[in-house]
Amino acid sequence: MNKIRMATLLSLMLLGGCASYTTPGGSVAIGSLAESDISALMSTQPAAIFPAHIAVARIQAPGYVSYRLSSFGTGRYSVVTTREVETEADFAQLAKMPQVAGIAPLNRILLPETLDSIKSLREAAARLKADMLLIYTFDTSFHAGEQQFAPLNVISLGLLKNKEVSVTTTVSAAMFDVRTEYLYGLAESTAKESRNASVWSTSDAVDDLRRLTEKQAFSQLIPEIEKTWAGVITQYSKTPANVTN
Repeated sequence: MNKIRMATLLSLMLLGGCASYTTPGGSVAIGSLAESDISALMSTQPAAIFPAHIAVARIQAPGYVSYRLSSFGTGRYSVVTTREVETEADFAQLAKMPQVAGIAPLNRILLPETLDSIKSLREAAARLKADMLLIYTFDTSFHAGEQQFAPLNVISLGLLKNKEVSVTTTVSAAMFDVRTEYLYGLAESTAKESRNASVWSTSDAVDDLRRLTEKQAFSQLIPEIEKTWAGVITQYSKTPANVTN
């Protein structure tokens, strides 16, 4: 009996000593935050002025946290105001798109504490005198063999031996009219990276793989946004003065 107790205690100690990693919070369904009344949707019209000023925000599930950062706001979603995997070069590339007068992030000073709909972000964007609102969200999932880990799930790294571990990130974006909430277009990109679990010896190593996939997904999103934007200016930028930036 004493041997069994000792073995059980030793197992618990080993498990307790295993490095662990908590998966990041979830994404948010952008469509669920927009106007849902059909009559209102059908009557909504574009009102942006070109060249357009664009406000940008990353939104995630309520209370979003990852290994290295947290989010702002309460309600139906939260806003991540720290750029972790997005680079200045990414946004500089967007700023060079034709008919873009400038791009600016939404920060905490502009945001309300309670975030329940797209309107909360539109109001913040209006304070920047922005014409359009570009919002995006990361959906990052972890798999070990056949097992999938949900957001904010604790992974015991010592239990993943001899398994291939993969991280998949899909980043989705939508562009709205600040004045009317008219939806101009969507863009999406996915990236995936896999490693043998033997390299997951520390939480830092796991998070490095997460950041790598998110960085790749966002980098791949930029040309998708450019394609969407090309369609936007073709359809909505109609005056001769708005042909070139």
